[in-house]
Amino acid sequence: MKEFSIKIVTQSQYQPDQSSPSEGRYVFTYTITIENQGDEPARLLDRHWIITDADGQAQEVRGQGVVGEQPHLRPGERYQYTSGTVLSTPLGSMHGSYGMVDDDGIRFEARIPAFSLISTTSIH
Repeated sequence: MKEFSIKIVTQSQYQPDQSSPSEGRYVFTYTITIENQGDEPARLLDRHWIITDADGQAQEVRGQGVVGEQPHLRPGERYQYTSGTVLSTPLGSMHGSYGMVDDDGIRFEARIPAFSLISTTSIH
């Protein structure tokens, strides 16, 4: 039986220059590093995000690939990208999964661990 091991590391950053707290607009970027730690090559086909603000309002985002790409990772390879999201509150979180497929067409999910979105205005 095949073993798939995809490591996902997340880092988020508040973007005050693009945000407008008085209008309830908090912009965050996040950088994701995806590393194939398994023995099989795999391609990222799609993504599923659940983005939750401080009021508990969740939005689901589904789509093909990431930033317009569907990276193919051989064992030991990494792929990194940066994207963004907008919240109506200064705090929130994201988690989800990537739909992956190996070279034999076997589909599997790579879980994206939850990470926080925290604006600098809420740290005081």
